[in-house]
Amino acid sequence: MKLEIVVLPVADVDRAKNFYKALGWREDADVTTGEDFRVVQLTPPGSGCSVIFGTGVTSAAPGSAQGLYLIVTDIEAARAELDDRGAEMSEVFHDSGGVFHHAGTRERVSGPDPDRTSYGSFASFSDPDGNGWFLQEITTRLPGR
Repeated sequence: MKLEIVVLPVADVDRAKNFYKALGWREDADVTTGEDFRVVQLTPPGSGCSVIFGTGVTSAAPGSAQGLYLIVTDIEAARAELDDRGAEMSEVFHDSGGVFHHAGTRERVSGPDPDRTSYGSFASFSDPDGNGWFLQEITTRLPGR
């Protein structure tokens, strides 16, 4: 099985589309079949999984998707690129307890993981509706991944 699509709840479809396209995401579809249904699909560079959003796509509250991950091989370069493209990025951080970070900003330590351990460095941003994204630096995958 492969994860193919994640649904993002947004309030303004065009604003969301412009935001993600400005990040360099590929537009796969923008289909309207009536005034009550429109679906936009975009894919992050290098990803096999896309996001969709639109009108009549989900009943979830705009901005309620949290903990979405984009995996990168260089956290500082990816953070700088997204920042240049208009995302309001957090600083790079790592968790005081190790590989995965705590909810919210608790236990965040400024800067990348001191040993640059794979899975250990993060940055975050939100889209205009508040859907929350993390960048996670992975340079060596765990066995079986």
